[in-house]
This record gives sequence, C-alpha cells and structure tokens, in this order.
Amino acid sequence: MRAFSEAYLRRTREGMWADSREALSSLDLGSRERVLDVGCGSGELTRVLAEECPGEVVGCDVDRSLLEFAGDSSGPEQASAVPVVQGDAIRLPFADDSFDLVLCQALLINLPDPAVAVQEFARVSSDGVAAVEPDNGAVTVESTVPREAPLERRARRAYLGGIETDVTLGADAREVFESVGLEDVTTVRYDHDRSIESPYDDHALTVARRKATGAGLADDRATMLESDLTDEEYDDLRRAWREMGREVIEQMQAGTYERMETVPFYVTSGRVSSLE
Repeated sequence: MRAFSEAYLRRTREGMWADSREALSSLDLGSRERVLDVGCGSGELTRVLAEECPGEVVGCDVDRSLLEFAGDSSGPEQASAVPVVQGDAIRLPFADDSFDLVLCQALLINLPDPAVAVQEFARVSSDGVAAVEPDNGAVTVESTVPREAPLERRARRAYLGGIETDVTLGADAREVFESVGLEDVTTVRYDHDRSIESPYDDHALTVARRKATGAGLADDRATMLESDLTDEEYDDLRRAWREMGREVIEQMQAGTYERMETVPFYVTSGRVSSLE
C-alpha cells in the first residue's frame, strides 16, 4: 500500500466538504451511534463525521504517525478529540458488529485487493459500509496557460499507468461492494474543485517553481516509466513541462494565472446482509 504524508493528505483534501455534504446524505449520518473511519490519515473526513454524527466516531489507520493529527480536536465546536486506533484495513482490530457504519476515503484505490478490505468493513459493521473514492483517471484541469491541461493529461496518464493499484476505482466501487455480498448498493458522484488564483499562497508558488524546473516530473520518473512511456518520450514531456512552468510563473508575476482542477469522487454505500 502506498504511504502519504500528513501534509499531502491535508493539501489534497482541504476544503473538500466545506461547501456541501450532500453527497454524504446516503450514509444517514444523523442516526448513527458508532462510526469507524478506516484509513483515516490525518483525519479530514473523521472530523466531518464527528460534526455530523450524534454518536461516537473512531478513526483507524495503519500509520501511527498520522493518528496524532487525526485525533486532534477540530476546534471549539468539538468538545473533545476523536478517538483513534492503529489498525490495518484488511485486519481491523475490532470484534464483529462493533459499529453501525464503517467507511473510508481514498483508501481502496491504494489497495491491491479492495474487496478484502470491504469484506472486513462488513465484518465489523452491523449495518452500513461506505467508501468515498476518486476516479483519478477522470481528473480535469482548466488553466489560463493553454498547454497546461494537455500536458497534465499526458503526465497523469503515464503516472497512473505505472501504479499497480486501481486508482480509477471510484466510479466502479459498486462492483466491489456487490462482489462481497453487500445489499442496496448506491453511488453518488461528488466533484472536489481545487483552484489557484491571485493572490497566490506559498504552496501555489512552490508548485509553479517545481513545474518550471521539472522537479515534480523528476520525482515521478520511475513510476511513469513503469507505464508504456519511453525514456525519450519522458524527456520530451519534461522539456515541455518546464516551458509550461515558466509560462505559469510569468502569468503569476502579472497576477493573471488561474487554474481549476476537478477530482470526481464517488460515495458508494451498501448494507450488510441481514442473513449474515
């Protein structure tokens, strides 16, 4: 399973549920008594669940270093920190039927066999199982730099082609749920928009500099070459990427650069069979 830093998780999930939580309505959070967030990472979804659920919410992650962040109190409206437990998604340290809802966010896409984890979710849940998973192959980019979007499509295609797990799973998670016997499976799409516009924060400036130097593609070179991308094609892409990065910086200096990235997420939910 791929590992991610606390900074990466916060940055990619920042503000995801700030404007609307309508896609979570199928989870019936207002009636839940005990909820488990598996692979909670730094706790962005865990804190949303704690705000929406009247009962107890527990975070669980295999990475002990992330649990310190996940367990932090989210502010004055939350009376106490969220309880957290270290545990593996495919061997959860809980008894059968310990929760009435077990869910995850952007976890299944990083597992070699998502069905094993979903089956384990069903074991420790007495009622509901859910997953909030992206389709990383369907990410779209709009930019005031004309060549940015097509170059990002090329780079993304190569990078995703070099990853062993199914990072496009979101739209097809329903099939995984049904394969382990979950009932009444439904899927709701939710688009997470991430924008950059003037005034630019430090992270946006750092990303622009890394594009201009090609540092980002250099970090991903090994993964990209695991796809059908050749060394020559990679070098050509990186040259074009650096040129694009310089255009981004020029527009930033003029205060005209704008970028919108849309990541489609799919909230898939199902019910544990009453015959189990």
